[in-house]
Parts: sequence; C-alpha cells; structure tokens
Amino acid sequence: MLATEAGALQTLAQRVGDEFLHALDIILSCEGRVIVSGMGKSGHIARKIAATLSSTGTPAYFVHPAEAAHGDLGMITGADVLIALSYSGESSELLAIVPIVKRLGARLISLTGNPASTLAREADVHLNGAVDKEACPLGLAPTTSTTAALALGDALAVALLDARGFGAEDFARSHPGGALGRRLLTHVRDIMRSGERIPAVGENASLAEAVLEISRKGLGMTAIVDGEQRVLGIYTDGDLRRTLEKNLDIKSTPVREVMSKGPRTIGPEALAAEAVQMMDQHNISQMLVVDAGRKLVGAFNIGDLLHAKVI
Repeated sequence: MLATEAGALQTLAQRVGDEFLHALDIILSCEGRVIVSGMGKSGHIARKIAATLSSTGTPAYFVHPAEAAHGDLGMITGADVLIALSYSGESSELLAIVPIVKRLGARLISLTGNPASTLAREADVHLNGAVDKEACPLGLAPTTSTTAALALGDALAVALLDARGFGAEDFARSHPGGALGRRLLTHVRDIMRSGERIPAVGENASLAEAVLEISRKGLGMTAIVDGEQRVLGIYTDGDLRRTLEKNLDIKSTPVREVMSKGPRTIGPEALAAEAVQMMDQHNISQMLVVDAGRKLVGAFNIGDLLHAKVI
C-alpha cells in the first residue's frame, strides 16, 4: 500500500507545471481569504489544507459545501479564492455553489482527478490530482487519491510560504501555545539570570571565593571577569572536582590559574533554542551571556531552560 501511494506521489511531482504556478499567482494576488471546500474524505483533506495554509502565512478556512448551500455561502466574498476538492470533479454539493461563487467574482481553483470533469472546466485553474489506482484492495476507499490531494495542498502552502518570505518567527507567532512556539519565540534574555543573580568573581579572586560564589548563586559555576566586567573564563563544579584531585590550597590559589579560559558564550538576543543546540554540541550545562563587547550581562543553566519549557 505504501509503495502504491509513494509511486503516485512521484508521478504527481513530475506532472506539476504551469497550472500550479497559475494557482500560486491567484492566491498571492488574493485580497480576501482562501476558502477550501470538499465533501466526504475530500472534505477532511480540505480541512487539513486550510489549517496548513493558515499556519504558514495564508489566511484560510474550511467551508462545508452542503452547509454553504444553506447559508454559509455568506462567508465567501468576491475578494476570496475558493479551492474546491473533488476527485470525480462531479460532487453535486460543490457544483451547486460554484455558479454563485463565480457570480460573486471569487476565483476558483479546482483539485480533481478528472481534468474533463465539470468542476475542472468551471475553474479558473485546475490542479490534476489523478492517480492510477487506489491503495485500497477493493479500489473503492479513497486512499492514494486523498494522499495526492493532501500533497498538492501541502505543496501550495510551502510554495506560498516561500513566496511570502514567511520565516520561523512568523510560524511561531501562529503557534504560541505549544512547545514549538516556545522554542522559536523565547530568547536568551527571557531565561537568563541577570544583575545580582549572576555568579561572577574578579580575576584576582581566590579559589575559595570562587567556590563560595558558586554555592551562593546556585548555577554550578561562576564567571571570572576583569575590571570592565569582560569575561576571562569560567569555573564550574566539574573544574572544582578536578582541582581537588590536584590537592591545591583553595585559599591561596588564584581562580584564574585553574579556570577554563575562552568559555562558550552567547548573546542575549539569540534564541534559547540556539543555546540548547550549543550546549548539546559542546556537552555543557551552563552558559554565560555577553554583549557585543564581551561584557557579562547574564548566565543560565540547563535547569533554567527546562523551567522555561524550551526543552
């Protein structure tokens, strides 16, 4: 079954041409909304296409064709574009509303499996979603044909996304309630600790003072800074364990002698998701935040990212 559907999609990809580009032009020039409609299984696909369009920068919604004939047609205006899905191209419910939609002045894009069908002929542009056979062994249940229609809808949405310059932050703004939105909208400045909460000691501090600062601030590390608050290094719980193995006197040893120089840092305007990637890549659990002049402005650890639900 999967091979049948995969083969149909490969054939479909080879068939996409000028009609697809024409459909894109119609939608891009639309001053209203994109309405997607279909009956039965095509209706389910139409709902998904409308949802994908809306989440990728093309305002769209689903209208049930049977309900449209009983009042919901008032939701469609002459500034809109109607994408009508029907594999046969002869769905009576859709054909009943097509004349009214065209009389309003709305543009019509049809997606059928029959270029000679009534719906295909009435449309401003027709997208051919024909397949050789359904994956259903009886050849009855819409399977391959609905997969092809869904793929064409996704292709439209992605092409429109690209044409509009719709980016990751735009996508996040339409998904603010989920983990995806948090990952794409949360910046380092939103999760970092600042001011007195930043663990930091001067370059002349003793190892004992550094350990005390680590304990007070609870981030498992402290920054070592110069007189201008520029980051010189970092000293972590792991560094402390390695130092103790050397039997050094923590009261007399300057922290600058045992600190890790050139630590990984990040800017406050970076996305928190970038920080997660860096921490995974370099196997670290804390990070310092610096401005353009490498002055210390914040700090955070893996727990802060977890608390913000970025990971």
